[in-house]
Amino acid sequence: MENAMFVTADIIAKDFGVSKGYAYRMIREMNAELKGKGYLTVAGRVSRQYYCERIYGTNIAERGE
Repeated sequence: MENAMFVTADIIAKDFGVSKGYAYRMIREMNAELKGKGYLTVAGRVSRQYYCERIYGTNIAERGE
């Protein structure tokens, strides 16, 4: 499901080659940042758009890459 709205710990663990536990820690950190900006979050998942912005510096998800 490549166009899913959220990224899960499984995807982050695979992308970075880290454990699922560490991937969940990354999700918590990104969700805390989003909450600080006033956005709604979902526990255990992070917005695909924000994930791309934080990891790649741009929103490649919108460009279709």
